[in-house]
Order: sequence, then C-alpha cells, then structure tokens
Amino acid sequence: MADHTPRPPHGTAASARSAGGPAAAVTVDDIRAAHKMLSGVSRATAMEGSRYLSGLVGAPVHLKCENLQRTGSFKIRGAYVRIAGLSVQERAAGVVAASAGNHAQGVALAASLLGVRSTVFMPVGAPLPKVAATREYGAEVRLEGHVVDETLAAAQDCARETGAVFIHPFDHHDIIAGQGTVGLEILEQCPEVRTIVVGVGGGGLVAGIAVSVKALRPDVRVVGVQAAGAACYPPSLAAGRPVSVEGLSTMADGIKVGRPGEVTFGLVEELVDEVRTVTEDQLSSALLLCLERAKLVVEPAGASPVAALLADPASFEGPVVAVLSGGNVDPLLMQRILRHGMAAGGRYLSLRLRLTDRPGALATLLGVLSVADANVLDVGHVRTDPRLGLTEVEVELQLETKGPVHCDELRAALREAGYAVAE
Repeated sequence: MADHTPRPPHGTAASARSAGGPAAAVTVDDIRAAHKMLSGVSRATAMEGSRYLSGLVGAPVHLKCENLQRTGSFKIRGAYVRIAGLSVQERAAGVVAASAGNHAQGVALAASLLGVRSTVFMPVGAPLPKVAATREYGAEVRLEGHVVDETLAAAQDCARETGAVFIHPFDHHDIIAGQGTVGLEILEQCPEVRTIVVGVGGGGLVAGIAVSVKALRPDVRVVGVQAAGAACYPPSLAAGRPVSVEGLSTMADGIKVGRPGEVTFGLVEELVDEVRTVTEDQLSSALLLCLERAKLVVEPAGASPVAALLADPASFEGPVVAVLSGGNVDPLLMQRILRHGMAAGGRYLSLRLRLTDRPGALATLLGVLSVADANVLDVGHVRTDPRLGLTEVEVELQLETKGPVHCDELRAALREAGYAVAE
C-alpha cells in the first residue's frame, strides 16, 4: 500500500511571499528568469500521453519526459542557472558537486558550457554509465562515501579546502529556480492539468514546480512521491522540520536522500499538497510499464510518479501530468529491475510438483505446459528429500507467463491433469 501524507490547506505562493513565508526563497519571476537563461541550453521536453494510465485513472494522463533532457535528466536546468550566476572570481575558483549521477552530469555539462573547472564527488558503487558520462562531460570524478549524504560531506570538505564553489544538488535558490522551469513548461503544454505528480529526493524539483505552478495555477494539485525505503519527507513534515532518516534502501538512487534541505523543506511544506511513498515492487512495475507501454527508458527515481499512479489510480484528479525526471540507468541494474518488475507483475511463476520417477514423466508434464502456452525457463529435480516416496521425484519449475490470469490458467491446467501443485 502507498503511504499518503496530505498537507494542510495553504494559500498561494504570492500570499506566502507577502507574509515572508518559505516561498519567499524563490518566486515565479525567478523561475521565469531562469527559463529565459536556459533558452538554447535545456530542451523543452516532450509531453507524451499514456492510454494505459489514462484508462486506470479515468482521465487523461500525460508523461513529462525529462528522461529525454540533455544529460538524461532535469538536473541540467538547475545546475546551469546556479553556475551561470557565479561571479568571475567564483568561476575562476571552479565548482564542486556531489551526486549519485544525474546532478553530477548536469554540473559537469553546465560547467563545460560555461568554461568552469568542475570536480564531482560520487558515491562508491555509483552506476558506471553515470560515472563515465560525468567524466566525458569534462568533470574530474572522485568516488567517496556509500550514500549521497556521505558524498555531500566529502564534497563540502573539498570546497572549504580549495575555495571552489559547492553546487548543492537541491538546496539552493538558483537550483530550485532552474528546476521550476519544468513547471512553466507543463502549464504551457497541458494548460488543463489538474494534478502534477513528481518524484522527490531532496526536493529541488518538486519545490521548483510547486512555486511556479501555485503562483500561476493555485488550483492545480502537486503530489510528491518518495521511495518507501528512503522517505525523509513524511517524518519531516510530521515533525515540522527537516529530520534525518537512517538505513536508506531503494533501487531509486536518484531520490535516495536521507534529509530534506532547509530551503526545499520550507517550500514543500508550504506549497506541496501531499507526499506519498511507493514500494520497490511498485517502482519496478512502473519502470517496466514505461518501457513496454510508453517505449521510454526511465530510471527508478523517474518512474516513481508512475508507481504512485499504479498504486492508487482512483485518487488522482485528471488531467494528470507525471514527471519522468530521468532516464540514466545502469544496464545491469535495468536487467535486474526488469526481472523484478516481471515477477511483481505476475510474469514469472515458480511451482513445485511431485512426479513418479519413471521415463517420460517429465515429458508428459512439459507437454501439459506447452499446451497451456507457458515458457519453461528452468527445471530442477529433487530426489533426496526424506519426505519423498521411494519412487517419487520433486520437480521445481520456473515459468515465464503472460500475467496473473495466465498463471491461474496454468495452475488449473496442471491440477486438471492430476498434478498436486505447490508454490
């Protein structure tokens, strides 16, 4: 089940600014200026409709494809705005950043475009394609720490020692303003939108989108989504301040952040209507759906809004825009996730059956499966279990199926053929 953390009613961004509230940190005018600055640098990414998700929700669902952005994610927007705002002296000192991959690539490319030297810290074990791409964009890469928070600390130490400017992945006015340009594009591309669903790590993207959208369309609902194994916002919102979460565990490395930023937390608390969490099964199923139905390669963090739609489609008022924040995924991880997603979607079936240990018994069983149109991936035999009779053998089967209905049909066909099925 997805966890929902609703936010109390709030006013518009304009009213919060006039009251000196958290939204004063970033305004829609800042985001408009960032959008102008990004002309010719970032892409106005496509908005693709999804018939499948629209059918589930009962209203139009559109996918904002930031996975097709330069460097494969929205991060180039904020990174470029931040570095472009540095003084001549600051640029000369170079920049330092920390990231699991997407912010790293955004900073590396932005710095290269602006002629600034960059050093990027990445966690040990960061996906190799992200490390390689960051180097190719011109950054010096250093591997430090095992989670983003440890990597952040190492990068901040480097900045203090060298005088380079630290480019925070989410908790800075310019970063949030750059990410908020996604919100302006959504309103332009889908003016009838009623709900925007956004993956949340530190909160830079959802905060920027919320500022731009609530200023122009306060009636639009903004919903954040976190991985249940790395959800720092629900406890922080409950406490009324940023709190740290330990023991982070999720395949969605792009939103694996243990503590909200001070600036982003204030904006999320003020402007984001709700924060939900999704499970690993829901994330892998969402990634598989994006690949199969939408023909889009999306990383787990980028698929989190789709996971939320799959988990509770009736709770979203349409038209809905789900922001696919990135598409940078290690092929090896993709392979594991796809297997996980297929299993979660009922596309694999594991069975155990007892047969008489005689010639032709296995061939007869496989014939039943063939008629039922199951693809046999693996067959194992157990003959030494003391629970087996003298002439019995237990067969373990791994089958590829067409989905849950097909699984039920296979079980029924086997029982009809006289086999006792265990799972």
